[in-house]
Amino acid sequence: MAKSYYPRPWRFARAFVTALVTMIGIFWLSAATGQAASDSQSLPHVTNASCDATLPAGTVVGMAATTDDNGYWIANSQGLVMACGDAQPYGQLGSTPNKPIVGIAATPDGGGYYLVASDGGIFTFGDAVFQGSTGALKLNKPVVGMAVDPATSGYWLVASDGGIFAFDAPFLGSTGAIHLNKPVVGIAESAGGSGYWMVASDGGIFAFNAPFQGSMGAIALNKPVVGMAADLATHGYWLVASDGGIFAFAAPFYGSTGSVVLNRPIFGMEANNAGTGYRFVASDGGIFDFGTSGFFGSAVAPIPVAPPPTTPTPPAGPASCTITLSDGAPTDGETETATIQSNVPNATVTLTKQYKTVTSYDTGTTNSSGTATINFNISGATAGYTVRVTASVGGASCQTSFTPR
Repeated sequence: MAKSYYPRPWRFARAFVTALVTMIGIFWLSAATGQAASDSQSLPHVTNASCDATLPAGTVVGMAATTDDNGYWIANSQGLVMACGDAQPYGQLGSTPNKPIVGIAATPDGGGYYLVASDGGIFTFGDAVFQGSTGALKLNKPVVGMAVDPATSGYWLVASDGGIFAFDAPFLGSTGAIHLNKPVVGIAESAGGSGYWMVASDGGIFAFNAPFQGSMGAIALNKPVVGMAADLATHGYWLVASDGGIFAFAAPFYGSTGSVVLNRPIFGMEANNAGTGYRFVASDGGIFDFGTSGFFGSAVAPIPVAPPPTTPTPPAGPASCTITLSDGAPTDGETETATIQSNVPNATVTLTKQYKTVTSYDTGTTNSSGTATINFNISGATAGYTVRVTASVGGASCQTSFTPR
């Protein structure tokens, strides 16, 4: 039977008192560095045949590593699972689940894994044993993650209000009856399964029978926290933000992508058992590895090979063009579309975007009517700074701009 009880406020009140003091002291430098965001050249994902397939961009929800850290599984919201490196393909969902999958967790021996849906439905593969679920219950808030108890091989499910559902694992407390400043987004088990931590999107940490090492709950973040991983060697933990910024608490800082413009936001992280490395996974299946954790492929679909360039047809008169954008005030993460109209058919178009601290480029080709459309992603751009966009085609150039919100 699932158990969901709620602690008194004193169980986690120390988080609010200790957070600021801790960050100003030991962890301020690594945290600020990990979270720093700026306009920078996009970091391309690398595709690798080590993974057994790819996943549709924007659907990836999490990853889990093998016990030897020489492979990992990547899962998406439909319940598809990609095996990379020495990870074995134990299976995936054959049909669309009632609610989207929100996480994946490996069994203690790495011989299987669990998928968890937002309604608390549990799906087992390999040597994973079904201990129960909340799939048939009406929940106050959706489930956002799970952690496996290495001591009992049971598991905990956590909802966005911090409610805990324990299955063949000890119930050690929750925040389900307490109003939170921000929703809970993840959970991590402590060494030996003696306790667990929950993390909220503002970086607030709630520790239950696990050491509180600090949090970001009292500090303004550039991007929300989306997950966490435990350092089993030091009893510390790492938090990761959607831009790949890392906040290390009683755990070594191995690197981050906080200052890199990503193609897609980070959705989760995992760390190896030795505490010597960690990885992030983005929503398109891109993998970013740090420390001793290696790269064994990604679930990113290969970029289609561009057709050979065509010889442009000379325009009837002087080359000219106009450019329009789909959104003059896009939000972070939005895909912008530039439409170029010209009198130069079958010609290469270069699109130049002058951000605050970097200039990036995209290319396209006009059709037989002299029209081209070029898509590009807005990620990490400085809000309020007007970005000038210039299209060059057949000796002509035209300009427009957009201002990110």
